[in-house]
Amino acid sequence: MVLSSANKPQVFRLLFSDPARTFYSSGDKLSGSVQLEAAAPCRLTGLRVTAAGCARVENRNRSQEVEYLKYEEEVRLEEVLSRDSDGCFLLPAGKSFSFLFGVELPPPGRLVSSFKGKFGSVRYYVRAELQRPSQRALQIEQEFEVEEPLDVNRADLLAPAAASKQKKVTCMFIPDGQVSITAQIDRKGFCEGENININAKFENTCSRIVVPKAAIIAEHTYIIDGRTKVLRQKLTAVRGNPIISGMCDMWQGRTMRVPKLKPTLLGCDIIKVDYALMIYLHIPGSEKLILELPLVIGTVPFSGVGSRTSSMSSQASGSWTSFPSAPPSYSNIHRDLRVGGLRTPLLHDYDGDDDDDDEGGLFMRAPEVCYPPPPAYSEVDQETDNPPQIVPVF
Repeated sequence: MVLSSANKPQVFRLLFSDPARTFYSSGDKLSGSVQLEAAAPCRLTGLRVTAAGCARVENRNRSQEVEYLKYEEEVRLEEVLSRDSDGCFLLPAGKSFSFLFGVELPPPGRLVSSFKGKFGSVRYYVRAELQRPSQRALQIEQEFEVEEPLDVNRADLLAPAAASKQKKVTCMFIPDGQVSITAQIDRKGFCEGENININAKFENTCSRIVVPKAAIIAEHTYIIDGRTKVLRQKLTAVRGNPIISGMCDMWQGRTMRVPKLKPTLLGCDIIKVDYALMIYLHIPGSEKLILELPLVIGTVPFSGVGSRTSSMSSQASGSWTSFPSAPPSYSNIHRDLRVGGLRTPLLHDYDGDDDDDDEGGLFMRAPEVCYPPPPAYSEVDQETDNPPQIVPVF
């Protein structure tokens, strides 16, 4: 028998039984096969299959790991392959061999969902290691996703969230009134594609024009040896109408759709993924007034079963029904009533890197007063002694 000089199989690959499956969860069985084929006979000493998963955080020269899955299986090659005089397994040329393996994932509560971030990740994989005599082992690896179910219909996630905040505004150390936000959402748990209904009241008693906005914020926290690094990112945002001095504005059921997001990461000791709804007022020449309400992004959508209870608790906990109706919006003025001439910048609405208009500011336009024409009239002579009557024609 002439052995391969490299003693390396021509085909060495790892396949999952269901390659179209996108993720696995606790308690699922992950199965597959290792396929071998040699162009020339090869000598092997063993085949080991390992399933592993861990969270890892890296920053500069420091790193930390937490293990969540570890499984090893020695494939019984002797059931298929024969041995030579040295006890090694002989892989004959021109024949394909498939060796099956299976891994049952741990029960709920022991795994965390897969994640990949800037400074860390939660990663799961299956590795096949083909051992050869007097040579380095050959390895092949295949990753798989784990997604732990997170039901947003839990009682704690169906409860409403509300908060209020105010801020005093100064100009050259001189008091200039204050601004305030009172906001509420009907529940904390949401899934991709669902709408967040925002009820909010914004009050402005300072001399400046303020702009209400809302955004979904993602917060990634990485922990290494007790040290914490936090990254925050604005994902999607909406904005309201500018509020002039002495006025208020109301959002009654203002909707914001949840984009495609990774679920909230629970149970990991060194990586945390949290979300929040940030409602804030942009104040020219001053820091924003920011209010945050907690959000949990889940995998099991809202069923609507607890919607009535949530709505009743929302009405009991807040005073939204007592709010006066909002004043008419300036955006309701027809565009034809605005002059198209030169515009004078009223303030620069700069808000860092968020979704401001390309015009770079808010502009005041002098409206042209256009009164509708009076209704047409016709005289009706009824040939009586009574004087003619004027009857409007609509």
